[in-house]
Amino acid sequence: MRIVLLADNRKNELLINFCIAYKQLLKRHQLLSTLNLARLLEENVGLNVTGVPSDLVGGLGQITQRVGYNEIDAVIHLRDTRQQSTEYNKYSRSLLDICDVNTIPYASNIATAEILILAIDRGDLDWRELVH
Repeated sequence: MRIVLLADNRKNELLINFCIAYKQLLKRHQLLSTLNLARLLEENVGLNVTGVPSDLVGGLGQITQRVGYNEIDAVIHLRDTRQQSTEYNKYSRSLLDICDVNTIPYASNIATAEILILAIDRGDLDWRELVH
């Protein structure tokens, strides 16, 4: 599975702790994130994470395009709705919308992230392989 891992600045530590808890499961999958977060996850968790540019247009834009081409199987995006700018909301909303259009699971908080990662582990999303 190709899994996107994203977190707003205030949620970075929460995502790192989540990845530590599920490291054994996550390391069996292809992981994608922004460059800064990819570096944090590699340094703090020891996961191999492919990074894309960290700016709004580059990072979220590239990830959104990959979702649009069905190159991504799941998105975990721990959001902090209190700090988002209008421009960030636009790109974040585009990512959510394209996930909905392509039937790609999107977890926006720690509870749904845990449900999603456990579903992946059980094989509930193996049907995504047919899309590729």
